[in-house]
Amino acid sequence: MSQNGVGVDLDKSLGYLLKEASSALRAAMEEVLRPLGMSVTHYSCLELLAQRPGLSNSELARGAFVTRQSMNVLLQALERDGYVTRPAEAPVGKVLPARLTPRGRQSLEAATVAVRSVEVRMLAGMTESEQSGAFRILQSMIHSLRDGNDLRSSVPGARLAAPGQERSRA
Repeated sequence: MSQNGVGVDLDKSLGYLLKEASSALRAAMEEVLRPLGMSVTHYSCLELLAQRPGLSNSELARGAFVTRQSMNVLLQALERDGYVTRPAEAPVGKVLPARLTPRGRQSLEAATVAVRSVEVRMLAGMTESEQSGAFRILQSMIHSLRDGNDLRSSVPGARLAAPGQERSRA
């Protein structure tokens, strides 16, 4: 327990455990992707483009959980190195839709094998039923946090701050 009994007991915090699992997963993925000359963000970008060709910089950034600026730098490098292609001028508006090149697809194939090996290792101690249950539970948590539950109605006295403002601790 934290000092004076105030705060979160990290040994019993599901949020902390999820963050620890996320960090361990990312580290394991980085370890297997590094020999392929990739980072997790690089791999995520290629995977997103394989599944949804023509995504914009902003869409890729959201899908890879990075800033638009970080994704733009990555896309420029991927384009320079021949993994993706984007038109010189936007066909509509300002969006430059990105697509994988054959080199990008080949690189993604090797990375997918490496990343899948990490997932297999992560799930090795679980039965199929436990894996399915974990999947459903995580999806439910995501749904609840994103659009399912209004925090104001579930926490007595809680007030949500407007975007960019701190929540008061009154």
